[in-house]
Amino acid sequence: MTTVSDPAVIPQRIMDAWKNNDAAGFASVFTEDGTMILPGVHQKGRNAIAAFMTEAFAGPYAGTQVIGTPFDVKTLTDDVVILFTQGGIRPTTADSLPDGAWVRATWVLVRDGDSWSLASYTNAPY
Repeated sequence: MTTVSDPAVIPQRIMDAWKNNDAAGFASVFTEDGTMILPGVHQKGRNAIAAFMTEAFAGPYAGTQVIGTPFDVKTLTDDVVILFTQGGIRPTTADSLPDGAWVRATWVLVRDGDSWSLASYTNAPY
């Protein structure tokens, strides 16, 4: 697992991995038993998330770009933060997110020592 010292960099690491179609890098920001919920999708565990993203990057997500911007953060404890973002998946043929492609997401980030990981990610259209 890659060490992440600031929870706010997790979304950027996801966007970087997506840009490079790097399923292992994408999954590496999750805890070992992390969950990812997208419309119609539920993956649990870093290995399952990596396998799902490998197939997605070869199929429906091929050539796409994910973008997102944090708009709120809630600190529950020194070791648990909830980050809220808005963004979505930009198709290869678009310069911006098309209508209906926007999502809002909830990121539950947990600290283990000096590093942060993503325990749970959920998004929904808006």
